[in-house]
Amino acid sequence: MTLVAGPLILGRSGCKPHLRLEHISPGTIAIALVVLLVVSGFFSIAETSMMALNRYRLKHLVETGRRGARLTQGLLGHTDRLLGVILLGNNLVNAAAATLTAIVTVQLFGENKIALAAGTAAITFLILVFSEITPKVIGATYPERIAFPAAFVLAPLLKIAYPFVWFTNLFVRGLLRVSGLRQRGEQDEPHLSLGELRTLVLESSHYIPKKHQSMLLNLFELESVTVDDVMTPRNQIEAIDLDADFEDAQRRIATCYHTRLPVYRGQLDEIAGVLHVRSVLNLGTKLDLLGPEDLHAVLREPYFIPAGTPLLTQLQNFQENHDRLGLVVDEYGELMGLVTIDDILEEIIGEFTTNAPFASGTIHRQADGSALVEGSLPLRELNRKLDTTLPLDGPKTLNGLILEHLQDIPEPGTTVLIDGYPLEIVQTQEKVVKAVRIYPRRKENGGLNNDTKA
Repeated sequence: MTLVAGPLILGRSGCKPHLRLEHISPGTIAIALVVLLVVSGFFSIAETSMMALNRYRLKHLVETGRRGARLTQGLLGHTDRLLGVILLGNNLVNAAAATLTAIVTVQLFGENKIALAAGTAAITFLILVFSEITPKVIGATYPERIAFPAAFVLAPLLKIAYPFVWFTNLFVRGLLRVSGLRQRGEQDEPHLSLGELRTLVLESSHYIPKKHQSMLLNLFELESVTVDDVMTPRNQIEAIDLDADFEDAQRRIATCYHTRLPVYRGQLDEIAGVLHVRSVLNLGTKLDLLGPEDLHAVLREPYFIPAGTPLLTQLQNFQENHDRLGLVVDEYGELMGLVTIDDILEEIIGEFTTNAPFASGTIHRQADGSALVEGSLPLRELNRKLDTTLPLDGPKTLNGLILEHLQDIPEPGTTVLIDGYPLEIVQTQEKVVKAVRIYPRRKENGGLNNDTKA
């Protein structure tokens, strides 16, 4: 027979008291319930903060020697173990909280089904609010502040509970294999693509100066931009003709704007070499005494670039070949233009050299908001200077874009709408458009549509 004395139960021997759980005061159980909810909240906030960490910033903090970052990286290196110990602890604590709630309900209201259902609903609400949603929102908002201190608790806890975690993960790995899924390891960590890097730079505008941001974005585009987009067109190349009167060559050398000049025979496709003006000056001979033999002696081998070469590739080629100037040729070997290392660098950092007096690129802004530009202006430069969005996937110059759109040589006074921009042809000469007036972009529902107006 068992004798009950207050909260103590005496067995038949009468010498060992046993404390029965249902006789613990509701206040004590309530305190224990609060502790369990707090512990459950810790596991929830730790899980979310760990998963929300910026992995690239984490690597940076590890390199700086921050201990919490190193410990966190070690835990994230084995995600299955980390989630195993977190979920194991969280589910055990939540199950214990539900059990205590049932005991308190029975103590207060007996085995009433309505009371038990109300107790279940109450503990579910408390777990959701105080142990799940609120901690996870905080963990997602401040992942770095929470994950690093939490790692000091989770690391030793993982060592203690490792046998249980390992046993549980056996079944997890089995299910993954049956499902045909492979667990990702550290070596499979995803890398950012160029598009993702570009978005990252754009989103970091508050931390990166605008000039630096522009340089980074230009750098990302080097692979998609080719030498055709930045080269000096064939008809604008400053060069020396060996078959012409040599006095003309002397005059060109004396008045040249560039330090390197292509040298050809009769026509530009017959390139004989590249002349470095400094080499002529080093001869110690006056220009009026300079002869063809002297010029031949200082010519360098021309460097040819296939059309369509990406700028990033060409920049590397310039670096490897120790060249600064290349001649762009098409598949038939005909000269298309000339590109220098300065042209590529300007695509990254912006213009830093002055244009030759005869070079294209003149833009005159008008009082009405329009701009008067030369037809030979490259579209990339036009978009950059006027902040327009004219298409770049076809012709490289404004003249080429208009001719392709109209399929004809327009008369002065003709206006065409391209990509929402009214383009008025101001001057044509022979087969090319010499000057164009560009008006501000119009809305789709107003003004001109995409047709030609005389």
